[in-house]
Amino acid sequence: MPKKKRDESNDFPKATLLEVAWEVCNQVGGIYTVIRSKVPAMMKHKNGSYCLIGPYVSKNILAEVEPFEESSDAFGLTIQHLRDQGIEAYYAEWLITGRPKVILLNPDSVSPEKLKMIRYNLYAEYGIPTPEDHVLVNRVIAFSYLTALFIETFIQFADKDHPVIAHFHEWMAGLPILDIKQKKLPVKTIFTTHATQLGRHLAINSPQFYAHLPFFKWELEVPKFGIEPEARIEFACANNADILSTVSDVTARECKHLLKRVPEVILPNGLNIERFVALHEFQNLHAQYKEEINQFVMGHFFQSYSFDLDKTIYFFTSGRYEYKNKGFDLTLRALQLLNDQLKKDGADVTVVMFFVTKREYYSIKPEVLQSRAVMEEVRQTCEAIQKQVGRRLFYASTTSQDHRLPNLSDFVDEYWKLRYRRTIQSWKSSNLPLVFTHKLVDEQGDDILQYVYKNNMLNHPTDKVKIVYHADFINATNPLFGIEYSQFVRGCHLGIFPSYYEPWGYTPLECMASGVPAVTSDLSGFGDYILRHSDDPGQYGLYVIERGKRTFEWSAIQLANVLYDFLKQTRRERIMQRNKVENHSAEFDWKNLIKHYKQAYARVLEGK
Repeated sequence: MPKKKRDESNDFPKATLLEVAWEVCNQVGGIYTVIRSKVPAMMKHKNGSYCLIGPYVSKNILAEVEPFEESSDAFGLTIQHLRDQGIEAYYAEWLITGRPKVILLNPDSVSPEKLKMIRYNLYAEYGIPTPEDHVLVNRVIAFSYLTALFIETFIQFADKDHPVIAHFHEWMAGLPILDIKQKKLPVKTIFTTHATQLGRHLAINSPQFYAHLPFFKWELEVPKFGIEPEARIEFACANNADILSTVSDVTARECKHLLKRVPEVILPNGLNIERFVALHEFQNLHAQYKEEINQFVMGHFFQSYSFDLDKTIYFFTSGRYEYKNKGFDLTLRALQLLNDQLKKDGADVTVVMFFVTKREYYSIKPEVLQSRAVMEEVRQTCEAIQKQVGRRLFYASTTSQDHRLPNLSDFVDEYWKLRYRRTIQSWKSSNLPLVFTHKLVDEQGDDILQYVYKNNMLNHPTDKVKIVYHADFINATNPLFGIEYSQFVRGCHLGIFPSYYEPWGYTPLECMASGVPAVTSDLSGFGDYILRHSDDPGQYGLYVIERGKRTFEWSAIQLANVLYDFLKQTRRERIMQRNKVENHSAEFDWKNLIKHYKQAYARVLEGK
């Protein structure tokens, strides 16, 4: 059998790669997904040593790694050198697909006196003032100091035949770039900003953010939001790295105006699609997890009134609570328009819309838990009656002398009849189903709640669109759903993410990989990428709402029309669309997008 020719189209240039991020082994944001999901492709295509560097900020991190007992390679020798100086440092294998090497450095190893000196030098050398009592900034500075020390020590032990590339993600990891440049260390640097600090705040507070983008004065805007240390660190990193990169053309325009540098390369985010692959099981999984959502909906709504679950469609949105940036405001307005249209049509379909985000709350609402508990009691009672009737009916069938169907009520004990009536009676309520499932710390200041109250979107029996606001992320230990978030996604019919500010946007991509159609916007990096690479994304279940050059109301009407058209699909058409969207997600597998990293590393070595 002839030897298979190696595909060299994605081979990386010969180099030692150090990838530095606050999210290495530390699940605190979307960059964790970028780093973790990219590792298998990096391990496959690397052409030299590859190691990730992150902060050791929690003992829980050690559960994700397997430390090396002893190691005499360059990384191990460097770690031992740092430990000899009293620094808590780990050299380990990250227990994920690909098993990459990781370096974990504890920022708390830096003494207060040393930290004070580092902060002084940061201001004296680079003009970056930092407050003494800012816990996160102080930890970032300490981590960056340790990372710079590691890199400077590492190059003494590293293979001289392999140039060293250090790739830093975000302001929380990028400060070593300044030391590397000042000391003229033989290390090529890349800085990736996933979202600018100033841009995120301006987008929330400026109604015409994109129109005004070229006219914002960085030095005037930063102090308004109390982010001067973070923004100055980011600005310095972006302008001192050999190459600046970002994740989308949308964010590249932002960098041009707010960081005063145009990114040399775009590094779009992908997923490890194999982790989502269900092959022919995708439809069975949808039905299975939809039934779990059905159980929640019955417990939440049927106490007050019922509707046909076979004619119910589940929409959802999820993500960090940024009311405007994540498009929650636009989604609510579109749902309001959709509800009005469906009521006008006399449609027999019901939409349940889930808002899944993280808010401060005291507890799950007692009414929600009680309703679900009583419904479970109803279920247990029905199962007991069913079992009793089945057993007695079978006996009667085998002993009966005629073929008439007996009175099934005679087969049920009075105890179970009474318990059934009392349980149903205690469960049923004349109150409207709650819009929100959790008792929030700040209900008066919550924009979602204020919108639904103001516009009377309170789950009336006549409403065709019902709202469920779940102020916590979903996982298997959640008492209301009892399934993982990925399973919840598979059980839904459509994900809605019409973001106003979204440098990339993983949620619609995760929907696609799970066989669930999704809505995004042209202001998200992902939506912008789709429009640049597809003539008609709607044919495979991805809908891009126009927000960049449209008014809020125009976009809301467009979104409402997209949702309305989606509801007109037959069950067969929805199944076919789920199949298409899952198949198309392979385009965003890291094995296809890793080529952009290859190009970035080749470019930085060439000095371009």
